[in-house]
Amino acid sequence: MTTATKKATTSAMIASFADEGQKTTKAPFGHALAELGRQRQDVVGLSADLAKYTDMHVFRDAFPDRFFQMGMAEQALLAAAAGMAEVGLTPFASTYSVFATRRAYDFLCLDIAEPGLNVNVIGGLPGLTTGYGPSHQATEDIAILRGIPGLTIVDPCDSVDIEQAVPQLAEAPGPTYLRLLRGAVPTVLDEYDYRFQLGRAAELRTGRDVLMISSGLMTMRALTAAAELAEDGVDVAVLHAPTIKPLDTQAVLSAVGKGRLVVTLENHTVVGGLAESVASCLAFNGVGERIVPIGLPDEFLAAGALPTLHDRYGLSVPRIKKRVLAELG
Repeated sequence: MTTATKKATTSAMIASFADEGQKTTKAPFGHALAELGRQRQDVVGLSADLAKYTDMHVFRDAFPDRFFQMGMAEQALLAAAAGMAEVGLTPFASTYSVFATRRAYDFLCLDIAEPGLNVNVIGGLPGLTTGYGPSHQATEDIAILRGIPGLTIVDPCDSVDIEQAVPQLAEAPGPTYLRLLRGAVPTVLDEYDYRFQLGRAAELRTGRDVLMISSGLMTMRALTAAAELAEDGVDVAVLHAPTIKPLDTQAVLSAVGKGRLVVTLENHTVVGGLAESVASCLAFNGVGERIVPIGLPDEFLAAGALPTLHDRYGLSVPRIKKRVLAELG
């Protein structure tokens, strides 16, 4: 493990969102996949000219004969992965989320999901994790993919989630999509009595006033905001939902309805993501609970420095606290 020593990078394509001094782990996906590769000969890796930028290079260097560079051809990437799965291999195919979802949707849907193949799509730069504007910001990837039957969608919080998710994705019988956090990834959940379980949510913190239901990097923001809100006398519970589809409906239903303000937090547009998943869960089960969604707006986002953009669009801890306190009146 390493420790971040500088504030978030401001202008690079791959910018860090780790706070100054925050504990991080380098390339957790790449190392977890390489470890899985040592245990299972059927595991193969593919990338669309982005191995270095999706941490797939760790697996590539460990198993060069089991890695396939497909070039800048995302449709071919997923088609090849489908073919490998058909003959009994377990492929992990990495590219940027925008390319996997926007450019190669039909191949993911019909070549992979329709036959129920065990292909694991790894999407880098999910949500607002790059400052390069709409061409690379996958703010709507979950909304695009939630409608695909049988596809499991995972939005990990940190390195712990990623490391523990990789072998479980390989074991899952159908296709999966992981929203990748890469590079020096914060390590947060090791401080909690937590284990990643595919399809399950976990209560990380109890509280009587507010219930935060969060996914992805917003869980670490929720935990920080909860700790700071406690100094203002606000008791906040945090329910981490790393699996967006299928959502752990039982955990959600058990958590709401206790007189607490319910807030969802996601690094995704408020359209079609965690907030709407939670809302439909409650509505379909006859639970009339108001939800306050904290997420990205339904618009194309600006380019710029990540810290500035996170604050501008409401994902920063100060903005989260401000919103919660305003809702509590």
